[in-house]
Amino acid sequence: MTVQSVEGVPVIRSIRYIIVAAVLSLAVMVLAALVVWVAWGPQEALLAFAAASVVLGAHHFTNIYKLVRWLRTPVDQAVPMPRAIGLWNYVFAEMNSRVRSSNRRQQHLSIALERFREASQAMPHGLLFLSDTHSIEWVNHQGEQHFGLDRARDQGTPITNIVRQPDFVRYLQEGRYDKPLTLSMGRPIGRTLMVHVVPFSEDMLLLMSEDITQGERLQIMRRDFVANVSHEMRTPLTVVAGFLETVIDGLDDLEKDDISHYLGLAYEQAGRMQRLIQDLLTLSALESDAPILQEEAVDVASLLEEVLQEARVVSAGRHRIDLDCGTHARLLGNAKELYSAMANLAINAVRYTPEGGRIQISWRQRGSVVEYAVKDDGIGIAPEHIPRLTERFYRVDRGRSRETGGTGLGLAIVKHVLSRHQGDLLIDSEPGSGSTFTACFPARRLVD
Repeated sequence: MTVQSVEGVPVIRSIRYIIVAAVLSLAVMVLAALVVWVAWGPQEALLAFAAASVVLGAHHFTNIYKLVRWLRTPVDQAVPMPRAIGLWNYVFAEMNSRVRSSNRRQQHLSIALERFREASQAMPHGLLFLSDTHSIEWVNHQGEQHFGLDRARDQGTPITNIVRQPDFVRYLQEGRYDKPLTLSMGRPIGRTLMVHVVPFSEDMLLLMSEDITQGERLQIMRRDFVANVSHEMRTPLTVVAGFLETVIDGLDDLEKDDISHYLGLAYEQAGRMQRLIQDLLTLSALESDAPILQEEAVDVASLLEEVLQEARVVSAGRHRIDLDCGTHARLLGNAKELYSAMANLAINAVRYTPEGGRIQISWRQRGSVVEYAVKDDGIGIAPEHIPRLTERFYRVDRGRSRETGGTGLGLAIVKHVLSRHQGDLLIDSEPGSGSTFTACFPARRLVD
């Protein structure tokens, strides 16, 4: 039996036509020989039968030659199936049907493979297909980035010839893939990968890589954060405990003025702890990625007047602080968050500007952005410190920051507030020449 497809519907046809054709051919040859026998005699009949056999053999040989020549034609050349008469016409038709069916199947497989490759390219994980000798058979785009590979150049190359880290080589050679491998890559850029290997056939491996660099950094940041908070809280707690112990032990011997002085210092340190806790709570709320609450049209002029008054209170007359409000349009946002960011920038300028210095606060629109800038003529900041200023607890001068009551969280709060308002923080500073901190908001947030 043979199966053909007519307009997509399978049709089963018996292959007995081959036997029928063979018997019919033999019968015709025998009948022709008998006719010749009767007409001319047995010798002529035998010659006629032999001649018919030669003709039939030549016919079969010619069609076999056509078939073999067609089979040896390169696959990418669309050469039509040979034509013939009789039995071979049916044989060619059968083969043509099989070839079309195979081509359709091949096309479907090619489409499925292309879809798989497209899906693999879209995955955030690296995928590498390795042979039993760990040679690279295929790699997606993420895999190229993770391991610094080039698909065209490195295909067929053992992965261990490119990634030579001993832990990785040992992991592949030992063949124990029940646990993933954490791999630190130094090139092309520093990253940490989680590598999984899955055998999926007798001689193939699927290597999956996941970039966990950000997660590792977050873990380090969490550990540093806990250490920094513990350190920042320990100092004022030690001071408070020391002063209270001094007052308790010397309550009968100390003068009232001394007791008041010690309690005042303890109260100052308690206030520092309160500010630290408040800043931590504020920063935690901002980092939770919660939507901005109570977004409204904020009267920036009034807001800046409050910031100016607070900065002057912190300065206590030691600086000249001016305000230039170049635009009186309102800004769409959260008033509490905006005040926190603007006040932090102004108070930082007060803390890091020597007595007698000048601080200029300004608010103006420049093209597609509106800028809140705080400029001072203070001590300035070295260039290597500027990229890290918005990190939590990062200080250029830790001693000076503690003396002025800073918590080390102000600029981190500013960064998150601006991010929630589609803004950016620009820092321009030179040691000894002062600093300018500029909060830029998109002008589309202005409300007339």
